Amino acid sequence: MSETGARDWRPSASFEALRLRAALNARIREFFAQRGVTEVETPVLSMAGNTDPNIASFSLQFSGRTDGAPRTRWLRTSPEYPLKRLLAAGFGDCYELGRVFRDGEAGGRHNPEFSMLEWYRLGYDHQDLIAETAELIQAALALVGREAALERVAYRELYQQRLGLDPLSADEAELRAALGELVIDPEDLGRDDWLDLLMTHRLQPGFASDRLLAVYDYPASQCALARVRAGEPPLAERFELYLGPLELANGYHELADAHEQGVRFARDLALRAQRGAPAPPRDEALLAGLAAGLPDCAGVALGVDRLLMAMLNVPRIADTLAFDFARA
Repeated sequence: MSETGARDWRPSASFEALRLRAALNARIREFFAQRGVTEVETPVLSMAGNTDPNIASFSLQFSGRTDGAPRTRWLRTSPEYPLKRLLAAGFGDCYELGRVFRDGEAGGRHNPEFSMLEWYRLGYDHQDLIAETAELIQAALALVGREAALERVAYRELYQQRLGLDPLSADEAELRAALGELVIDPEDLGRDDWLDLLMTHRLQPGFASDRLLAVYDYPASQCALARVRAGEPPLAERFELYLGPLELANGYHELADAHEQGVRFARDLALRAQRGAPAPPRDEALLAGLAAGLPDCAGVALGVDRLLMAMLNVPRIADTLAFDFARA
């Protein structure tokens, strides 16, 4: 193969970026050591997959002895389920820093394998964890001489203030109209999809680059694995944290009800069937852990590569990776 036709063998990131990643990892570990939060390692391969209809998992076939267990194993999309099993067993505050995998996600801000930091704090709710997540990001930004103040806004207030509509009561026609000239194929899109499009296309681009913005208390329909707080309307005790237009973290006051978690798994799988998408097995071990008793806690997942993009002020995730998907 000619030199011009060969795949580029060189790193996709600069040496500066790779050294900053090492410094960031060290800062993260120092941050949690000071707070008594223990680093753990959990399986990358699991008998269960992620049922979230908006996340695609990689799977593979194990060729060795399984003693009757399934040969199909799933690469983790996050360490959430085993970390919660540790909490249910009584381990206490913990975090994991490692690689996770998502199929079909490759582009300017996505790589099929990427680094995720996920941690859980006993006795915290989502508001408590917003503060700690902001402190960690601020400690990371200090490595490059940057600062970013924290601002909090309720999901409903954000849409009301910036788009002039109530995201909890507006109908789909109003949501579609708020996208303005942006043309989207409406096939298979539901109300939450239109809300997400408004966030990504109308709201995020206007977030101040020097500001950490925590958006909290999401519609109950977007609860994922968060608790839903009773009220009119009920709200999911969930937050997302942005630095400028970049979404960095997604956190929950964690659902501890095994029955409700099973209902949510079933709802996910029904939507996957409706879309003709694969149906990964639900995580029975997680449900057993929740039934045994998950302590009151909050947890958050933070995209380390996204944070590095902000720290380096680069537009592509490839600029933070030794070898991105195209060069792996």
